[in-house]
Amino acid sequence: MSQYSGKIVFYEGRCFTGKCLEVYGECDNFQDWGFMNRVNSIRVESGAWICYDHPDFRGQQYILERGEYPEFQRWNAHNDHMGSCRTVRMHGERYRIELHEGNNFSGRCTEFCEDCPFLQGRGFSSDCVNSLRVYGDGAWVLYEEPNYRGRMYIVERGNYCDFGEWHAQNPHIQSIRRVVNYF
Repeated sequence: MSQYSGKIVFYEGRCFTGKCLEVYGECDNFQDWGFMNRVNSIRVESGAWICYDHPDFRGQQYILERGEYPEFQRWNAHNDHMGSCRTVRMHGERYRIELHEGNNFSGRCTEFCEDCPFLQGRGFSSDCVNSLRVYGDGAWVLYEEPNYRGRMYIVERGNYCDFGEWHAQNPHIQSIRRVVNYF
């Protein structure tokens, strides 16, 4: 299965009102398209998206899958700032991730193939993930708190030697889930 570009529509107003911006691939700066950084509602018509609260794919990350988000709180945002977005790079439906307690794939390692609402309850002894490897075709969302809450980070196929490589401010991860709704 190949990568799919998808379609996402951003609206300045709540409940899909006001000026809108349609994106079909990657957009590194909403202002370059004449759209200010205020986003109060979003429709994801296809694909899974990583949205950032700053231009150039920087800042807080949000995962948005197919569906409607009539207000910014629905995608766990604390404000209405949004500056860039891109599709999640996915190639199929095989999911496998290895979480390591230490940097550079050192320390205890635990492998997951399914969502996990509380890592410490499933054999991962620490609340710190300092490195990880994503195998297979799918992407994962890492959450700082149990039950898929708190700050989130999206990781795609590849090796991440330390938490800074997935743009985390610290190594605290307590739940993970697969990105599955991308068509």
